[in-house]
Amino acid sequence: MKTKYCKWCDTQFDTEVSYQIYCSTGCREEATKEKIADRYIANRRKQQHKKPKTCKNCDSKLSVYNDEDLCVKCIVNPPDVKGALRDIRRMSKDG
Repeated sequence: MKTKYCKWCDTQFDTEVSYQIYCSTGCREEATKEKIADRYIANRRKQQHKKPKTCKNCDSKLSVYNDEDLCVKCIVNPPDVKGALRDIRRMSKDG
């Protein structure tokens, strides 16, 4: 037996076999779930790279790295930004 640190929870434990890396079945299962989720996300991104994406609001072409459904122009509405800045100026003058 050898003492190791669990790759999931980082607690010290005595191994039962030389290749053991997790202290318990629970830690092994949680690590496996995370690996499966990471693979799913990576595969989903690969599939998204193949499809052209467009903004749902203005139909402009989106980057394949953009996870949003809207482009920056549609997310940030200039009139709303101007209004917010106006409100901030008003509050700073009143304060």
